[in-house]
Amino acid sequence: MAGRKDEESQQEDNGVDVSASPAIFQFPNAEKLDVDDDGKHRRTGTAWTASAHIITTIIGSGVLSLAWATAQLGWLGAIATILIFSSTMLFTSNLLADCYRSPHPVTGKRNYTYMEAVQANLGRVSCITCGILQYTNLGGFAVGYTITAPISMIAFQKSNCFHKKGHDASCKFSNNPYMIGFGICEIILSQIPSLHELTWSSTIAAIMSFAYSSIGIALSIARIIAGKGGKTTLTGVEIGVGFTAADKTWKVLTALGDIAFAYLISQVLIDIQDTLKSSPPENKVMKKANAISMLTTTIFYLMCGCFGYAAFGNDAPGNMLTGFGFYEPFWLVDLANIFIVIHLVGAFQILAQPVYKKIESLSISKWPNSAFVKAEYPIKIGSKTLISLNPLRLTGRTTFVILVTVLAMAMPFFNDVIALLGAVGFWPLSIYFPIQMYIAQNRIKRWSFKWLMLQLFNLLFLLVSIAAGAASIQGISHGLHTSKPFQFKV
Repeated sequence: MAGRKDEESQQEDNGVDVSASPAIFQFPNAEKLDVDDDGKHRRTGTAWTASAHIITTIIGSGVLSLAWATAQLGWLGAIATILIFSSTMLFTSNLLADCYRSPHPVTGKRNYTYMEAVQANLGRVSCITCGILQYTNLGGFAVGYTITAPISMIAFQKSNCFHKKGHDASCKFSNNPYMIGFGICEIILSQIPSLHELTWSSTIAAIMSFAYSSIGIALSIARIIAGKGGKTTLTGVEIGVGFTAADKTWKVLTALGDIAFAYLISQVLIDIQDTLKSSPPENKVMKKANAISMLTTTIFYLMCGCFGYAAFGNDAPGNMLTGFGFYEPFWLVDLANIFIVIHLVGAFQILAQPVYKKIESLSISKWPNSAFVKAEYPIKIGSKTLISLNPLRLTGRTTFVILVTVLAMAMPFFNDVIALLGAVGFWPLSIYFPIQMYIAQNRIKRWSFKWLMLQLFNLLFLLVSIAAGAASIQGISHGLHTSKPFQFKV
């Protein structure tokens, strides 16, 4: 407490009023200038807007592979795994919410990014490690979404082809034109400056995610009612002719990676929290948003996984709406795939915003007086500004999208890429750093019971991530031997 009072006294000596706001680091005359305690434009986000951002990001391409993952794990394994991952993510996301401000979760200085939170609590070395993992993972997510969206575009074309020519027709199309089209769309949207201005996009994308998930669930239920459900078991796909114990092990581990990917959200939570207004305290509002989004997500995941598995059994496709378990009604399948594409267009931007912010903040700190970095050129229609273009934003973000698109064209393996992203990113970003920051922030003594339980929790998920990563690498290796980069057709 003495240190806290000294800090407040020092702020008052510097002319900063600490009584006008719950934050120690209060910007002078913040109320009069309509800015927050850090001098930035006043934030207006709420629990509902934060929930929209989270749901947009988390209910993505991963939900489409849950029927396949359930088939590998069986009823017992899949339901238990989804519930464990859900409760784990809620726990660690709430730990992360308290790290937005440091050293105190309500009265401390804001950390605008995940890296800043790690540096404030764990130091520079951990910050650099976190940055490498976070931005590599975000780039990987962008690649994963660039793979997934064109698959849904092709599914639209294939659905119409099957409807006209029959279900046995050879309807295969190249991914490449669709990936290029998706990339061009993302280049245009990338010129929206920040996450604060993407609330409308997140709202639309969240509605789309509910829509296509609901269609998948409804089609699965209709198939079950019609008596066309597949064979299911408590333990999933059974070992037998053509499917060895080793194959079963690899598939189970890949399924764990797929489910981990479906819950991988931590790397953008701090950025989302930075959109919230400061009263009530951001950590309390964020925890409410975490609860809303995690409950919603878990319900949809269980429904998609369980109804999809009941509909297709052990033969569940890797992607429920594009693997063509469903052919009719073709117009509804088409509509679902259109919703997927619209959702992924918005989700890509939310995941890419932290990358854009980092590139641009580093450039501004290095070349603060450069016109290329700071100049804005508004494009107007009459007296209304349509969009403001910045040379750095235009070139940097365009280059990022082009690189992502090229990588996606080179390695279009849906389930294995998803599993690898989940395995690589889930443990360090969703488990390790939130727990270590919680330990540091609350000064939990080493070797105390609480410290040991948290580290045991850490170790358990590390082992899961290593196993899932090994399985996904094996799957990608197999995929590289059976298809050629840039010449993949589905």
